[in-house]
Amino acid sequence: MQPYMPIGVAGDLVTPKEKIRAGFIALTLEKNHMAVPYIEEAKTLKYLCRRGTKPEDLLGVKDVRVDLSTTSDDFINELVYRYLLTKGDALGGKARNLAGVLGERKFLRSLLSVFNLSGIDYQWKDDDTDTWLPKPQDDTGIEKRINGMFWTKNRRHRLLIMNVTVPVVKKNVDLSILEGTINDLGRGKQSLIHDIDAYVALGELKGGIDPAGADEHWKTANSALERIRKSFSKKKKKPQTFFIGAAIENSMASEIFKQLRNGSLNNAANLTNDEQLASICEWILNL
Repeated sequence: MQPYMPIGVAGDLVTPKEKIRAGFIALTLEKNHMAVPYIEEAKTLKYLCRRGTKPEDLLGVKDVRVDLSTTSDDFINELVYRYLLTKGDALGGKARNLAGVLGERKFLRSLLSVFNLSGIDYQWKDDDTDTWLPKPQDDTGIEKRINGMFWTKNRRHRLLIMNVTVPVVKKNVDLSILEGTINDLGRGKQSLIHDIDAYVALGELKGGIDPAGADEHWKTANSALERIRKSFSKKKKKPQTFFIGAAIENSMASEIFKQLRNGSLNNAANLTNDEQLASICEWILNL
């Protein structure tokens, strides 16, 4: 039975305004959560420095490991402000990648749900330890750590590898689905990723929710997908390609739908549309 395709017209791919608002709220909440450790450390820093009456006094505080070379008369507050400024830069770097990270998590959570409801056993690669682990009894939160999955259905072995440089393309690809097992993922040129015949499908995932950057995200993804098709075509291979995006505007939707109709793109989904996301995850499961 063919998976149900919930995309009938180009407009079905467009991100509704309420989903954009929800996406911005999710980003804000996550940023606030990320900021908590820095704020608490700043409070603790101020407490540890409370006994000093001048900057030189802090040199004897062993529990303070921060740069004390530049301060002002109100030196404790100045120290805390400078500390927060430094940590704010670090937080900003993390936040710039946050939309993509949240997009990956949402995709993986949907994929895990499809696997669980379909009764599919799987193994997953833990990004923290770089090891493959069996399907857990409680999979709460593992979408934050997954960077690869392995499953078998209808005697077909499938690997999902995330954010890997595909040798034939010579560029990073967000989602690569290959035919093979975990044991085939050796090191160097012995790895399955060097076997051009192993690639079943390759996809781009763009989690940015800001409509102002939507066209740019699509241009980047579309160029990457075209590069994938041309690279494999030169080797007389034609793996399937797909696109998943959070912010999809009208002009983008028309282009994506046109590619779906002419077969250059095999599947697509709006990341904020639960039905489309479940559909493309079911499609991936059955590749």
